Amino acid sequence: MTLAPTSAGAADVARHVTVLLEEAVQALCIQADGTYVDGTFGRGGHSRRVLQDLGPAGRLVAFDKDPEALAAASAPNTRVQDPRFSICHASFAQMRECLAEMGIRTVQGVLLDLGVSSPQIDTPQRGFSFRFDAPLDMRMDTTRGQTAADFLADADERRIAQVIRDYGEERFALPIAKALVARRESGRPVRTTGELSELVARAGKTREPGQDPATRTFQALRIQVNAELEELEQGLAAALDLLAPEGRLAVISFHSLEDRIVKQFIARESREVVDRRALLAPPKAMKLQALGRIRPSDDEVRANPRSRSAILRVARRLPHPSGTLA
Repeated sequence: MTLAPTSAGAADVARHVTVLLEEAVQALCIQADGTYVDGTFGRGGHSRRVLQDLGPAGRLVAFDKDPEALAAASAPNTRVQDPRFSICHASFAQMRECLAEMGIRTVQGVLLDLGVSSPQIDTPQRGFSFRFDAPLDMRMDTTRGQTAADFLADADERRIAQVIRDYGEERFALPIAKALVARRESGRPVRTTGELSELVARAGKTREPGQDPATRTFQALRIQVNAELEELEQGLAAALDLLAPEGRLAVISFHSLEDRIVKQFIARESREVVDRRALLAPPKAMKLQALGRIRPSDDEVRANPRSRSAILRVARRLPHPSGTLA
């Protein structure tokens, strides 16, 4: 899907700072004639850097659910007008199916930069931030799906508390859920970011120093609305299936829930598995080799405070002992 350029596209690129740019691209070990996936195009920082290392026969396929990201990809100032580049309006969880339609069966590298982007946070009408009073949307793909306000209008108290507790790691999840349902039953359901922020501040008693009371609840609702953790698990499995021998997987996460999934996935695929029901059968071969974890430098954190929680995990696809993929 291609969208017309918008005047906002160039401004978004100018204010968006790509996290762990050089580290992530170096982790991919770009082959000049290889095929690579940028699973989260955003405003194209990683994609543009990958294209610098690709040769004329190389190929880069990007994915993004956000129509504004696709508009940025087609805007002249993004410098991604390149015959080696294509972008799909889809989640990276769908990369296997989308690449199959393009005739691509294997790739040499997959990069995922998880979470919400700076343009999404800084655009009030997207509803991602409690810094602005705006409609409580939070959808990364604004063309489909349930908004955060719709979820709060439909879900029962138990479900709301579960989401805030599990996805926000919020210890006041139940009081917040009770307050949300009570307000809804009074005929004044929460519909804006400002209303939600005020309600959370009243429902919680104590907070971590320096953290806004609404931080964890906003994170939880964003993850719920966009099915972020489910899509991450699906995307990691798809990437593993697509990676050629020696191919690289590089994933940047920004909070513990994401990083835990990535860490456990790499660990699980980095060990042999013995079928206890068939002890004489050969063990299931390792598929990945963990290559390490990288954090932003002090200089990067000073220049871009939003990078401070980022963790880059890297793994290499191993060949099957017989010479074919496991």
